[in-house]
Amino acid sequence: MIRSPLNDSEWEAYFNLRFELLRAPWNQPKGSEQTIDEKVHKHFAYFNLKNEIIGVGRLDKIDEYTSQIRFMATLKTQQRQGIGSALINKIELSAKQDGSNQIFLHARENALDFYLKLGYKTDSMSYILFDRIQHYLMIKSI
Repeated sequence: MIRSPLNDSEWEAYFNLRFELLRAPWNQPKGSEQTIDEKVHKHFAYFNLKNEIIGVGRLDKIDEYTSQIRFMATLKTQQRQGIGSALINKIELSAKQDGSNQIFLHARENALDFYLKLGYKTDSMSYILFDRIQHYLMIKSI
């Protein structure tokens, strides 16, 4: 099931997964997995049958017609099982419902193939995170 976390323990698990997968491997401090404006964005968590969060993603509304996907992550042991694709599909549907017709993201180099398979087009190299993780701007019309 994909939905937003509903209570304190689910929010803790949601942010902990983001930290463990997207920040801890690069020795970043706890808290770096969050931004000061978390409350204004839409959050998506993939819950398994044990009600554990095994995948996450965030949708940011940029302007009337544009949205951005951020903080996508799936547990390594659960990758290649359709969880990330299911999250993206749910996020894109939400973006469409909010009036967006274009969605973009900054993909880590190791995730390029995943997003290409979902119809995203590589626009350009964007930035290097933590002085070592190359990101690419990817765009999709929805």
